Amino acid sequence: MNRLSRRQFLYEAVLLGGVLIPVSGKKVSLFMNKEKKETYPSYLKVYEEGKLSERVKELYSIYENCRLCPRDCRVNRRKGEKGNCQATSKVKVSSAFPHFGEEKPLVGRKGSGTIFFSNCGLRCIYCQNYSVSIEGEGVEISDKRLADSMLKLQKMGAHNINLVTPTHYLPSILNALQKAIPQGLRLPLVYNTGGYERVEILKLLDNVVDIYLPDLKYMDPRQAARCSDEAYNYPHYAQLAVQEMNRQVGPLRINNRGVAVKGLALRHLVLPNEVSGTKEFLRFVSKNLPSNTYLNLMSQYRPEYKASEYPKIDRRLKRSEYAEALGWAKEYGLTRLAS
Repeated sequence: MNRLSRRQFLYEAVLLGGVLIPVSGKKVSLFMNKEKKETYPSYLKVYEEGKLSERVKELYSIYENCRLCPRDCRVNRRKGEKGNCQATSKVKVSSAFPHFGEEKPLVGRKGSGTIFFSNCGLRCIYCQNYSVSIEGEGVEISDKRLADSMLKLQKMGAHNINLVTPTHYLPSILNALQKAIPQGLRLPLVYNTGGYERVEILKLLDNVVDIYLPDLKYMDPRQAARCSDEAYNYPHYAQLAVQEMNRQVGPLRINNRGVAVKGLALRHLVLPNEVSGTKEFLRFVSKNLPSNTYLNLMSQYRPEYKASEYPKIDRRLKRSEYAEALGWAKEYGLTRLAS
């Protein structure tokens, strides 16, 4: 068995928040949380079993007839063809750094190791990060360099690897992951998404992703189409997606240092004039997810990009609208709200 230095062992013990027991003598040592009987991070076990490489191979084949998201563009991205997301198979990253603007359990004391990927399949008219998500600001990098970025964030002390808008680069991300694991990567993986996901693709992330962080944006197909480039099917796919995510990881679990290690943290951006269908969203959560689902009702909406083209969202959210949303959450028995 490879020996860890005392400093490295203590670092991992603090990072993962539990009694750590070596369970493998291979190059990448696995550790288990004694209380939960689960491997942290999840992808280490999948890697050792050889299943991660199988999933990478399957995902890379999808680049040739892309159906990674519900847009189902069917373009050959390996030949440079672009679908709705405007991305080829070459990973494009805007930035990678410890971020302190996420939910508290993700940030901890050292920050969430966010990697912001360029381009996006939703293309929302109010996107606050449109220069990256829609205009494609960023730099193309190799899978190896992406792996190096993950390792650098770990060295900086980040509590997790937070993949922001990752779905359209998923094959490359998992390939980078399998390159980083032998070099010592062992931070929980956060899948930070707009919620527009296919269950078939999410199943390839089972026991790979530790923390899911989706935003369920709309409940009305008409509003989804109006605000997100004709994505009429968004509510259907997003609702199925969050239920699959919950099946895989369950409610968000936090260690004794207040840092998230596994589970689902669900976001919902409250839009003016009930465009996002907040009351229906909260009813959906109460009926289809555990009552202790970690929920962030976000109030920070501001009209950006092309929001002026839709008068209903061409203003900030009113305090009364957000207060009403909190009242609905209480009405439906949802009390685990992000502070």
